[in-house]
Amino acid sequence: MKIVVCIKQVPETTNVKIDEKTKNIDRRGLGGVINSYDLHALKAALDIKNQVGGEVITLTMGPDDFAVSLQETLALGADKSVLLSDRAFAGADTLATGYVLGKAIEKIGNVDLVLLGQQSVDADTGQVGPIIAELLQVSQVTYADKMIAKNENLLIKRNLGTVEQEITAKLPLLATITETINEPEYTNVVEIAKSFDKTITTWHAKDLDLEDSRVGQAGSPTIVCSISSPEKVVKQGHKLADDPVAAAKELVAALKKQNVLAEDE
Repeated sequence: MKIVVCIKQVPETTNVKIDEKTKNIDRRGLGGVINSYDLHALKAALDIKNQVGGEVITLTMGPDDFAVSLQETLALGADKSVLLSDRAFAGADTLATGYVLGKAIEKIGNVDLVLLGQQSVDADTGQVGPIIAELLQVSQVTYADKMIAKNENLLIKRNLGTVEQEITAKLPLLATITETINEPEYTNVVEIAKSFDKTITTWHAKDLDLEDSRVGQAGSPTIVCSISSPEKVVKQGHKLADDPVAAAKELVAALKKQNVLAEDE
């Protein structure tokens, strides 16, 4: 089975700044790590490979230094990696990002399964996976919490919060992975050394069959008009009487004042 895992490098800190001009995250000077949800997706891919055989290819879009994250995925067990790096990709929103990733997956060819983390920890949209599935015209399953390969199908349990759903999905398929599906492994010195014998291929815009109008800022219909921090509101507390009966009367009076209770209640 040929599996592609899309990963994203996200800032290594929660103390991010917003570029006042572009209204995007200012990533200058920020270290990067692999999006935590994508590590679960990679582990899920490697587990499926162990079940049925095949290869795992990791894919990301970003500047050349994002190759460091791809190198980590190779140390974790991926067979090879593809980096999509071009100035033309800069400023992409989820639609333009999904378009380029989808085109790269088409170029890889004969892909049976595409996996992503359910969302990224910096933007939290959860949109890129479904966008890629739509562009590739393949079925999609979101919030996959368990996956077992069986013949040409996947048995999947979805975690929908208060509800679980079990389904059988046919390949080819795209799935987004929860953080509760598994525990990602850590790299070790031996695997890190082996990873440098594996291939990281870099593709630029000219290497993909792209429409210029759908790439980068030109292909990004999302417009951020303004960004502001929520105002801090300090609320005053009120201690009720120590006597339970008196406290109950005070509470009822306060609720009526807030129109939570009607006057005749």
